[in-house]
Amino acid sequence: MNIPMVDLKRQYSELKNEIDEGILQALADTKFILGPAVKKFEEDASKYLGVKHAIGVASGTDALHLALAAADIGSGDEVITTPFTFIATAEAISYVGAKPIFVDINHDTFNLDLDKVEQAITNKTKAIIPVHLFGQPVDMPKLSTLCDSYNLTIVEDCAQSFGASIDSRQTGSFGDFGAFSFFPSKNLGCYGDGGLISTSSDKKAEKIRFLRNHGMSKPYHHTMLGFNSRLDELQAVILNIKLLHIDSYNKNRRQVAKTYNELLQDTSVQTPIADDIGVHVYHQFTCLHPKRDLIIQVLKDSNIACAIYYPIPLHLQSIYRKAGPDINLPNSELAASQCFSLPIYPELDEDKIGHITDVIKKALA
Repeated sequence: MNIPMVDLKRQYSELKNEIDEGILQALADTKFILGPAVKKFEEDASKYLGVKHAIGVASGTDALHLALAAADIGSGDEVITTPFTFIATAEAISYVGAKPIFVDINHDTFNLDLDKVEQAITNKTKAIIPVHLFGQPVDMPKLSTLCDSYNLTIVEDCAQSFGASIDSRQTGSFGDFGAFSFFPSKNLGCYGDGGLISTSSDKKAEKIRFLRNHGMSKPYHHTMLGFNSRLDELQAVILNIKLLHIDSYNKNRRQVAKTYNELLQDTSVQTPIADDIGVHVYHQFTCLHPKRDLIIQVLKDSNIACAIYYPIPLHLQSIYRKAGPDINLPNSELAASQCFSLPIYPELDEDKIGHITDVIKKALA
């Protein structure tokens, strides 16, 4: 039995007629740059997320970068974030000339430990990037209260949390900005790179639209130094179709997670701990175990995909380690040494989950 981390072929086969028809229509229309599919997706995404503006960009990394640029974060500023995330979160901070300040995570949720964030705030701190890691929302009401008291900008990193919510309010609607990725394996993924910035600020939305399109206020009139970062029309076609299914996809992911939890509850594996803050959408099903490497090897020998997100926390990456003194973030380092992610996608059935967990039990025995 060969089990991948995510089965994009099966998902495509279920949507094939709609996607093929939509792509062919876009090819016939030949409106490839900021065309009608992008406009429709931005309108529908803003309604879904509960924000005034949703602006398509070329990638999730660009979404973070342009959001920080629109917030006028720059040289000499500090931005607090987590070290247990993909490097794009910190890259975006570095792109604008600011300095990432890494704060340790909560051992259970893998998200920023908000009780430690305030200790890291200085007079140079201008923003915080909370990452809703693996699909679990950060406690945004608590963080928003803290940031309001210090007048700090919040850029939510929602790369892994499309559809996650707190009290029926979507991630990406709490902060000044939300930054989304549509990398193919995401809960809402396209067939290449794609990203989105959410905001309810008219002024910031206008600036982001300029920034993503060479700083143009109108054709060949450049009011600022901009970038070439536009959501592709063909990717928007795919996203428009998949957006209609995102709630059912996430519901199925939660069911997969529930089954994993039930089948692994009598083992020594620490499965994801979903707190009661919000609705987890399980972009990844990430577990902890001191014998992580053994488990991964046995899974691979059984043709079962497995991944490590993330093996080296950002404060230990050479590019950031050399930029400042070594810091000790024990929860992040422990998680990096023990974490492993199991296959999870909406179409993963119970027989396959049972097989995966049986292999893990045999490995531990």
